[in-house]
Amino acid sequence: MLRSLYNWVMAKASHPHAVWWLALFSFVEASFFPIPPHPLLGLMCLAQPRRALRYGIIATLASVAGGLLGYAIGWGLYEAVGQQVLALLGLTDSFPRAACYLRTYDWEVIVIAGATPVPFKLLTITAGFIEMNLLTFILASIAGRGLIFITVGLLFRLFGAPIKRFIDQYLGLVTTAFVVALIGGFAALALLGGGEDAASDACEAAVTVQPA
Repeated sequence: MLRSLYNWVMAKASHPHAVWWLALFSFVEASFFPIPPHPLLGLMCLAQPRRALRYGIIATLASVAGGLLGYAIGWGLYEAVGQQVLALLGLTDSFPRAACYLRTYDWEVIVIAGATPVPFKLLTITAGFIEMNLLTFILASIAGRGLIFITVGLLFRLFGAPIKRFIDQYLGLVTTAFVVALIGGFAALALLGGGEDAASDACEAAVTVQPA
């Protein structure tokens, strides 16, 4: 089944309008959609390595734009929309911790979340709710999202064919690695702050959030 799904998505990734799907998925994933754009980006880069950097930039810009929608939801529509989005995605319990981390570490959390498989939408909605400085949020989002998306584009631009052969041969291993990376992303947020154990412990124990 995994192989069939992979082949099906590969066919869609090379479609003439695939770039619009990439932009759409990158936009909505940053605010409410549960599926990350990373697999589609990777597959499109595999299909056309020479356009990989362009795809990475498109994904970055669309994701930052979507992050602004998430910010707006948290800022002005949290009770009407934001709570329901987080509940549907199973992120309600993570919301107080995310708010605590953002208030404690500010832009660092956005960069880490943007560059790892941590659900970016959790941080964008939370940033709006706590009224994080908008310019700081935008710059951190560009840095975090660009770090992962443009890096993917560069890697596929330089090593597209060998990477494709590896994924074709070891698809199951690659899927497992993505799951491990997802867990590692959450661990990175939990360990943020290094020696500031008291602040980290307080955030891990957070169960409520006060508006800004």
